Amino acid sequence: MTNASSKKRTDSSSRVITASPRTIYQAFMDPEALVSWLPPEGMKGRIDVFEPREGGAYQMSLIYVNPDRSMQGKTTEDTDVVRGTFLKLVANKQIVQQIKFESEDPSFAGTMTMTWTLDAIPEGTKVSIVCENVPEGITKEDHDRGLRSTLENLATFTE
Repeated sequence: MTNASSKKRTDSSSRVITASPRTIYQAFMDPEALVSWLPPEGMKGRIDVFEPREGGAYQMSLIYVNPDRSMQGKTTEDTDVVRGTFLKLVANKQIVQQIKFESEDPSFAGTMTMTWTLDAIPEGTKVSIVCENVPEGITKEDHDRGLRSTLENLATFTE
């Protein structure tokens, strides 16, 4: 693990989804849709606040379905509460969010920037996620697995 003065980590993932950028973008803008595909495997979600506009806030609670010692919540024993702000929304192209985890653990402190890019390609859409300033409490392996799982869920939801 790195210490607080170290350079912050950037994680990324991408996947080709056989759906249009418009279909994928709409899956982000509908809170019921978002909560059905965004939580990675092993979690379910609940939207507490959702204002899909630049500068708008959102809050999502991610609940571990079957928590064990290897999967501890950041906010409570079985829950991660995520507070975010939509920094940039470009219809059918890009979503940029600032995300903070609600946690007393300093290893989850700070603000992560998550950029989703939707590139139209002949097969559908290449969806790319770049997460900057990833809190050190989130291991790279867990984050990579979670990003892949979320992209798989998005593909299943939109294809």
